[in-house]
Amino acid sequence: MQTRGTVLLEETFYIFNKKKTVYRVKLTEKGLSLQKESNGNSKSETIQLDDIVGCRCMRRKRRKSESCVCRPMTPGRKSGLSVVEENSTEQDENDSSVYLYIYSYLLKKGRGVKSSTLKRDKMTITLRFRSFDHLEDNMREAQRWRVAIKYLVRNKPVPPAVLMPRDHLDQDYMAEIPNSGEDRRLLVFVNPKSGSGKAKEMFERRVVPLLIDAELPYDLHLTSGPNDARRFVRQRHDLTSTYSDIVIVSGDGLMFEVINGLLERPDWGEACQLGLGIIPGGSGNGLAKSVSFAQGEPYSQNPVLVSALNVVKGHKAPMDLIRVETKSLILYSFLSIGWGLISDIDIESERLRSIGGQRFTIWSLARLVGLRTYRGRLSYSIAPGYRSAGNGPLLRRSTSETEAINNLSNGQNNGFNGNLRSQSCHEDLSAPLSLPSDRSPAPRMRLNSTASSISEEFSVLEYEIDGEVLGETAGPENINPNGSRLRLDSFYSAKSRSSAFYSVAASSYHSLTLPDDDQSPDAICMYGPASRLPALTQPVPSSWTVIDGDFVMVHANYQSHIGSDCYIAPDARPDDGVIWLAVIRAGATRSQLLQFLLGVSSGSHIHMPIVQMIPVTAFRLEPESVKSTGHITVDGELVDYGPIQAEVMPGMARVLTR
Repeated sequence: MQTRGTVLLEETFYIFNKKKTVYRVKLTEKGLSLQKESNGNSKSETIQLDDIVGCRCMRRKRRKSESCVCRPMTPGRKSGLSVVEENSTEQDENDSSVYLYIYSYLLKKGRGVKSSTLKRDKMTITLRFRSFDHLEDNMREAQRWRVAIKYLVRNKPVPPAVLMPRDHLDQDYMAEIPNSGEDRRLLVFVNPKSGSGKAKEMFERRVVPLLIDAELPYDLHLTSGPNDARRFVRQRHDLTSTYSDIVIVSGDGLMFEVINGLLERPDWGEACQLGLGIIPGGSGNGLAKSVSFAQGEPYSQNPVLVSALNVVKGHKAPMDLIRVETKSLILYSFLSIGWGLISDIDIESERLRSIGGQRFTIWSLARLVGLRTYRGRLSYSIAPGYRSAGNGPLLRRSTSETEAINNLSNGQNNGFNGNLRSQSCHEDLSAPLSLPSDRSPAPRMRLNSTASSISEEFSVLEYEIDGEVLGETAGPENINPNGSRLRLDSFYSAKSRSSAFYSVAASSYHSLTLPDDDQSPDAICMYGPASRLPALTQPVPSSWTVIDGDFVMVHANYQSHIGSDCYIAPDARPDDGVIWLAVIRAGATRSQLLQFLLGVSSGSHIHMPIVQMIPVTAFRLEPESVKSTGHITVDGELVDYGPIQAEVMPGMARVLTR
């Protein structure tokens, strides 16, 4: 039985120009332990499994014919290890070594003026297996580590055959090992027009390399227009049997399409078990920010990387959906429902979309100058555990966004999904360590760092050989134009430079299509759990609170953020079963409303006397006039102006997190 902390695999690696220094590398169910022993002193570091995304076995690349193996090193010259995939035709047949690349993304503090901020940095550990004379034996040993790590990363027990002493293993032992947790396949939707038309390029350059490191297969669908993704997921008959997760590379609008497409399937219950991932590529990225915020991840430092890591790690966390009913339709929402000021700004600023995010600022000022109020009735059912007092319910204490992230990073995350952090690993871990060999010595390695930590010494360890790097290493630099070795940044693959379309083996990188047999609009039916609310034409229950009057806005929120910089509901979590109504009544001055709009970015608006934050499980909104110039939106999408009601469906969807 494997217990947490038990050593599963262990090897000793050496640095050749430091005869008295050894590294003992241990794999446990907690992570990868690195222990440096030198001159009687010992230091250790641990890379947590939660921070490891994948690993691959690589071979040394065959050198170019003009390169001289025995040529003397030019003083001060730095050359890199050149590696290729294990099945490449360019591998060096004269080198029986196998290089295990382990890819991780560690949570680190910034430096200097940014020392209080956190970010994710890529660290690649390279272990060289060369104990045996034959390639097959070294490959077998490296594969033991690779398979064990992949099982652990997928939170599955390692097969006993992998952990057997190596002298008990035969050549075919790998064939007896079941699938190493690679039961995922992603369906990726990219809106090529989102993100100023750069979403597709961003996916190719910054997300695909991460999928390669994690060996995650995927199929890509480039959306052709509105409701294309909705139609696709509704019609794809083998959706639930082919894919484990659906990933959106766009804004919140495309996620709205996918969720409602899933609920238009007769097998909606099974379809809602698919993991939903989102990588920001549009103007509205509320869900991506909210999911990362709920786990204390440093989204603002690198939104694409942090969101892509959520997809790769693939933990399916429950997420509430909101069943929405209007006079003409039923739909499902994951973000917000708006009436009044914020919705007016969102919809009416579309005419300025060409100027980017500044359109919201400009139209906010326009709406303050021409301030509107709306008369209507708001009815709601207070969430359990809260009670009304004075102008509104008593709320839990809310913190600033920065303070909340720090609390969540320290494990105070209200249970959405706790994270383990890698210990003491704050530097690069990219250069190979080697197992001892009885054969001729490997190329001499030079350690040119005076840093004290283990990881700092790993980062500068280099082979003094000729060649170019095709494999992945870590660091903030790129590959120079002639292809010689430079270290890569934290999200950029060397391979993505050589091909505009590079996918994991067995993946499709093209726009998927469906047979031309679309259902008629009349045949489309919205499924889902039965409503617990009375019909819109019936009175609300007597236990509900009812407010009649004039409103500047009512905005119902179920995520902490409705945009990457709009921290509208600080207490909201994706699975808390609560709708947070942000209500501003008529009578607020333009100055107060300006302060409200400015405060939304930090969450300080909730302390303003004009703002009520009301936690409910259901509500109904009934505008008095159906001829108003106002707007009602659901997840940023315009719906018919008129009565609308909504209720929480707790944990109905699954969102991909770390």
